[in-house]
Amino acid sequence: MSTAQAVVAGLLANGIETIYALPGVQNDPFFDALYHAQNRLRVIHTRHEQGAAYMALGAALATGRPQAMAVVPGPGLLNASAALATAYSTDARVLAISGQIPLGAIGRMTGQLHEIRDQTGLLRSMTKWNAMVTGPADAPAAVEEAFRQLLSGRPRPVALEVPMDVWPRTGLMPALRTAEPLPAPPVDEEVVEQAARLLGAAERPMLVVGGGAHAAREEVRRIAEALAAPVLSVRMGRGVLDGRHPLAVTVPAAHRLWAEADAVLVVGSRASGALGGWGTEGLKLVRVEIDAEEMHRFGAPTIGLQGDAAAILPALAERIAVHRRARPGRMEHIAGVKAEVMGRVAERLAPQQAFLRAMREVLPEDGILVDELTQVGYAGRALWPVHGSRTYLSSGYQGTLGWGLAAALGAKAARPEAPVLSISGDGGFMFNVQELATAVQHGIAVVAVVFTDNAYGNVRGFQKQHYGGRVIATELRNPDFVRLAESFGALGLRAEGPAALGEALRRGFANADGPTLIEVPVGEFPSPWEFLMLPKVRPAG
Repeated sequence: MSTAQAVVAGLLANGIETIYALPGVQNDPFFDALYHAQNRLRVIHTRHEQGAAYMALGAALATGRPQAMAVVPGPGLLNASAALATAYSTDARVLAISGQIPLGAIGRMTGQLHEIRDQTGLLRSMTKWNAMVTGPADAPAAVEEAFRQLLSGRPRPVALEVPMDVWPRTGLMPALRTAEPLPAPPVDEEVVEQAARLLGAAERPMLVVGGGAHAAREEVRRIAEALAAPVLSVRMGRGVLDGRHPLAVTVPAAHRLWAEADAVLVVGSRASGALGGWGTEGLKLVRVEIDAEEMHRFGAPTIGLQGDAAAILPALAERIAVHRRARPGRMEHIAGVKAEVMGRVAERLAPQQAFLRAMREVLPEDGILVDELTQVGYAGRALWPVHGSRTYLSSGYQGTLGWGLAAALGAKAARPEAPVLSISGDGGFMFNVQELATAVQHGIAVVAVVFTDNAYGNVRGFQKQHYGGRVIATELRNPDFVRLAESFGALGLRAEGPAALGEALRRGFANADGPTLIEVPVGEFPSPWEFLMLPKVRPAG
């Protein structure tokens, strides 16, 4: 078996059904092996390496399962690097397979095609684990370990490099095995009991949940209801608790409630905005975190429970039920804060809210929204109701402009039964506009909404606000987006206002054969940042 055949066999053994890729000479033997596995492993090829990597990222975020991508070395990997950095920031299970120059030439800087200095070091900076396959006998163990790393501990991307002269080498292979995750730390029942007593005795407890809590949705709900505690789902954790639940809060209301909280349970979240920005003095903090390094990021918690939330939270919920106390009037107080604060947000951001409501009314219950760095998207962080787990995809703290369309294509490819809606501004959309061709070629029926204000609107707004109105490098000359979509073979629509957008979305979701692009001309929106970049409300501890 060749190295290339062994890697493909390892992907199949570990449940990979689709690989997002762009071919090139350094990976030709690998793609030949993929050719012979076409009946078992789908290859979606893109028009740019960043498109392939973002598609793998979107698929990983939408499913929670490992996804794979493949690119050539050097410029190919560099083109994909923004997506890999985003996968790292969003704790996504992405396997990046990168070609390499010939094995004997690595590090010699002899001017090989696509040679860059220390590609391995570059990958190390964007992954939790990486390895180079140096011979055919290495391949099965390397692939197995890659998937073990993807499935163990904190989920983050991993990478394999294969030099171009190693791909075709053949040899006898060890038996291929499906990777088994490393065991999680055991649940410490004594510490669980301490945490339950602390939270149960609190008068005004609160929860903060992130992406690490998706596998413990029911337990989060049970704990919140037992404690009458509001639940802030930060971006990667949106949908852990249904946004329609009385205890679900977004950042503006959570900020108000944080000021009065006496105990906080943080589950699977770095919670940097709250712990690092809102202040912690006088606050008892319980953290459930699989990453020991993250546990102490903002100082030592009062009680730390290291391990998988899916294993710890059932035990914690059981013990909290024993130690719960009555909190008369707490639910009514939370409802009042939500009504007051969110009413003010909705009024101030009424133009964005109108578009968000129009989209939420049309997007089905199981539909996925892929967020972008656009004014409607920013407002959606506070105002978009997220109904279910993994139905709100965000680029996290990396804030990667232009990721949205390609990530949405990956989400739809991985979950074809779910309607997928991408929202972008005209600036970000053009980063990956070429992937409309990929969507048409592969029949990926994403609906993409582009809010066009002919500017990098957020940057322009900051320039006007903070630099005396001196505007530079933010005005944009756009194509006719409807005609552009049609030139790719996609359905192109234009919607003037929220009501028209709703009708266009209905047409778009009915178009099951391929992508739909909806252009929505807009003017300047009111700034959402007063509700998202919030000040300290209690002194730092």
